[in-house]
Amino acid sequence: MSKKIAVAPKRNVFGYLPDDTPPIGAMLSLGLQQVLTMFPATVLVAILTKFDIGVTLLASGLGTIIALLVANRKIPMYYGSSFSYIAVVQTAMTLYAKDCFTDPATFYCPDGVRIVQVGIIGTAVVEILIGLLIMRVGKARLDTVLPPIVTGSMAMVIGVALSGAALNMASANWGVALLTLFATVMFSVYLRGKGLLGMLPILFGAITGYVISAIFGLVDYSVIANAQWLRIPAFTLPAFTDPRALELVVSISLIAIATVPESTAHLYQMSLYIDELADELGRKPFNIKELIGLNLVADGADDVIVGLLGGAAGTNYGENNSLMAITRNYSVPVLMTAGGMAVLLGFIGKLAAIVNSIPVAVTGGLAIYLFGVIGMQGVALIQSEKVNLFSPKNLAVGATIIVCGIGGNLGLPNGLFPFQIPVLFPSGIPAIVFAAIAGILMNLVFVLFKTEE
Repeated sequence: MSKKIAVAPKRNVFGYLPDDTPPIGAMLSLGLQQVLTMFPATVLVAILTKFDIGVTLLASGLGTIIALLVANRKIPMYYGSSFSYIAVVQTAMTLYAKDCFTDPATFYCPDGVRIVQVGIIGTAVVEILIGLLIMRVGKARLDTVLPPIVTGSMAMVIGVALSGAALNMASANWGVALLTLFATVMFSVYLRGKGLLGMLPILFGAITGYVISAIFGLVDYSVIANAQWLRIPAFTLPAFTDPRALELVVSISLIAIATVPESTAHLYQMSLYIDELADELGRKPFNIKELIGLNLVADGADDVIVGLLGGAAGTNYGENNSLMAITRNYSVPVLMTAGGMAVLLGFIGKLAAIVNSIPVAVTGGLAIYLFGVIGMQGVALIQSEKVNLFSPKNLAVGATIIVCGIGGNLGLPNGLFPFQIPVLFPSGIPAIVFAAIAGILMNLVFVLFKTEE
């Protein structure tokens, strides 16, 4: 009978796998790094969509903890606010809470948040259903309905459709906005690979823009002075009884088709790094890449929490995944510690006030870069999946989505296609939603009626 030989871990290998619990000092310091990494982008989404910053931070932390528990503590992910939903959220709030974006001094718009919360919960339901479906039939079936040409094109639309909003904010002071943009780009390029510093280009760009604004007297410090040190975040309940709620559920939840492949890509990347570390430590592979369905169910659990509390729609963060790869720390207990820290930050009123004092032009400079990156990620998805752009089918689907989504958002009144559907879209169909529906239906035609390609 053959004898099993134990594999000894290689020397000088250090790192934490998902089921490891580091000492308390390492737990706190590594958790703080995770919070710092998610903070800039998560807070920026709250600023752009007029959500309460305290609630958004708290919901990010609590949503992360719940998602980790739903995933049976097997999938190390941190959840922050998603940029993918900004365009449709801004459109919805402009239509149904018209005062949200008329005054630049408005930091928080509860009427708009309540109606959008219903849509975020709708997104959670879609993510959970897709996750359960994948667990039952496999991801290949889903890819038939949502191939990379659809999801990649939608990501491009989401990013570019926001360009008008970014430039509008930047126009408050072009000098400050462009300097902020330049600084952010330089930090993102030249700090890459520099450990924690490389994870924080948005934070450093914002600080640079803030300092420049302060030099020119553009910062209103009264917002900070009048804020309390501790405060209860402005929680809101979803407006389930609002007659427009169903329209928001459809509009916002359809954006999940762009976040599903993003979340799946994050899972594959993390699986490679975790199993490599496990091999170096002489331990069994975790193979979390096989948990695609469970990962999406966890994504949905996060959005349930966010939607119920009044935080911005969430996603698992690639920035935090990169930080884990750099620090070789994939410990789920560390991520739960980070979630607890984010919850506590939500109660610090001065912190929210400092964020709210950031001039609009600084936010505009950051947005030019970030929204463009979203669009480019759509291109990257199409490239990485080796989509044949010489195929008439793929060209037709991608072209329809891009023109309807981008052109409709920028060229049509209020970004609405003039097709009124009672109950669902009584005011017209939002351009991004119309683009998603058109692309999915066109692709289904090609699935049902095969071509000779």
